[in-house]
Amino acid sequence: MMLSLLLSPLRGGTTGLLSGQVSPGPLASPHAELEGTLKCTKCHGGGKEAMPGRCLSCHQDIGWLADRGRGFHGTPAVKSQSCAACHPDHAGKDFELIKWPDGSRNRFDHRRAGWALTQSHAQARCEKCHDARFQASPAAKLSARKAPGGWTGLEPACTSCHEDVHRGALDQNCTKCHDAGKWTVTPGFSHDSTAYPLTGKHAQLKCGACHLDAKLSPKRDPQGNLIPVYKPVPHETCASCHEDVHKGQFGPTCSRCHSTVGWKQIDKQSFDHEKTRYPLRGKHATVTCAGCHRDFSTPEAKKPAFQTCGACHRDAHNGTATLAGKVVDCDKCHTVSGFTPASFTVEQHRQAKYPLEGKHAEVKCGACHQKETTTASATRWGSARVVIRPAFARCLDCHQDDHAGQLASRASHGECADCHRVSGWTPSTFDRPAHARLRLPLDGRHADVPCRACHGADRQGLPPLPKVSLGKAGFLFKVLEVECTACHLDPHKGRFAAGGPRAKPEGCLACHDSRAFRPSTADVGAHAKFGFALEGAHRATPCLDCHDELKNRPAVAPKRSTLVLARTSFPELRFESNRRNCVDCHQTPHGDQFDGRPDGGKCEACHTVDAFAPATRFDHTRDASFSLKGAHETVPCQQCHRVETVGNRPKTVRYRPLSGKCESCHGKESK
Repeated sequence: MMLSLLLSPLRGGTTGLLSGQVSPGPLASPHAELEGTLKCTKCHGGGKEAMPGRCLSCHQDIGWLADRGRGFHGTPAVKSQSCAACHPDHAGKDFELIKWPDGSRNRFDHRRAGWALTQSHAQARCEKCHDARFQASPAAKLSARKAPGGWTGLEPACTSCHEDVHRGALDQNCTKCHDAGKWTVTPGFSHDSTAYPLTGKHAQLKCGACHLDAKLSPKRDPQGNLIPVYKPVPHETCASCHEDVHKGQFGPTCSRCHSTVGWKQIDKQSFDHEKTRYPLRGKHATVTCAGCHRDFSTPEAKKPAFQTCGACHRDAHNGTATLAGKVVDCDKCHTVSGFTPASFTVEQHRQAKYPLEGKHAEVKCGACHQKETTTASATRWGSARVVIRPAFARCLDCHQDDHAGQLASRASHGECADCHRVSGWTPSTFDRPAHARLRLPLDGRHADVPCRACHGADRQGLPPLPKVSLGKAGFLFKVLEVECTACHLDPHKGRFAAGGPRAKPEGCLACHDSRAFRPSTADVGAHAKFGFALEGAHRATPCLDCHDELKNRPAVAPKRSTLVLARTSFPELRFESNRRNCVDCHQTPHGDQFDGRPDGGKCEACHTVDAFAPATRFDHTRDASFSLKGAHETVPCQQCHRVETVGNRPKTVRYRPLSGKCESCHGKESK
């Protein structure tokens, strides 16, 4: 326990105060040289002198800062306090003289010192900055510290701690361009504000790459360091900095081809490949420069061969693309606009083994020259896998058999060319003469009927085709219907067909032909075979005058289908007339005058079929009871045979009975 015995001041003479007293405790090690009772006045002074003044007599650096309002001690809040408020002593040699406002130096808010720590400064350790190397302030020379370092002596200027890499060529206020982050980042400066904005690769360069370039002849500072040149820096042309690798071949304006993105990135909008020996056309105009020039590392890469397509492109056909037996360059069949479609024309194809004609001339190349997908196809046909020489000897080498093999039994094994042309599948070349060799020749209207009307799966009005494979064409060649009644309605109900009551060997063709059902072909000659020969005036008689079933039919037949499934109805035409005698058709004008004759008064006894009058078969001398001789031969018939009422028939010519006596006619004249 320290005895703190204070001696009472002795007043007398001029001393006014004893010069010694008992110390309250040991001083901290920085004040060790002030230890001892006789040295108290070094700090505490004497008389009326305040203690802070004695502190500043030693710590002149603090006084220098306080007088100028700089640093922590220059703030009004700190200047108004006693030094001992923050720096007490007499607490032992190991006592820390500094009482940090925020608890420790690591927690000290640097804003209290008038210098806020931001970005990289905030991450730095205290001693990295508070180092004797950076104590450039006059306050550092006033410090009473014997050891280097301390908290005073630093200046706020960047160059007081950091090297001026610009060597005085720019303003010393670094914060105009830089911040406390990274030197390589200049948020306060934009090169866009200069006469030469940085773009592309230029923006990635270090400043010294341009501003310390030997072409600018930079000077050196006293330490021998190069001083950057910021003005003037020539930049009118790329050649101001870069070597012209083209030796002036394309002029001085590099930007016509290149951009700052990189030398290998050619500006296609401005580069004029037309000035080279190989102008870019078609697809070549879309190829990247490196696609042909690669990395520009060798003369061959800079100026690649271009005389032939094969100089750049591999033979995609593996030598199979030949003309006249020789492998040819790509441009014989292709253009720079694209590999497809090929430029090999129809005219050129005519020189090949298979000329393109008709529809074949319109077919795309790939339709015939298809790609193979087998594993071995690339080895055989090349990377394109295109079959340059497909089989072509038969149509079926390319085309499917749309008839499902129906014609395979023919001599040509169903070759398409037998019935079709290359000008088109339709119409078929199988014509009437060819059809005439089959079971049903195409005559008359049949020649106008479309093939599908009889052979097509979609035929109308006929029985459905058998359920057999018809192929894609849906076409049956061997149809069963060859008889007329197999396709057309029979209005005669089979009377004239085979097995009918009046069967005709020719069937329908006995009275009709294939041109039309009406008019019938049953003429006068044919009618003689029907049991009633048409002679005389009968030859000119219309059929319907005798055949009543024809009277209900219209004069002109409507356009109605006669096919068996067309659901069309026709009146039945049986033609069963039994009229064989004149009276069956004609009404006698004689009444019953001749009924008493042995022949019953048959018309043909007096008349012929040529005409009723005159009665050429009647002989008055032979057939009547009164012979016409002499003057009677010239007497008109009506003079004797007058018109009168005979029986109940008025206006009838009286033929019999008449008197044969002379006086019946001449009695009055004899008188």
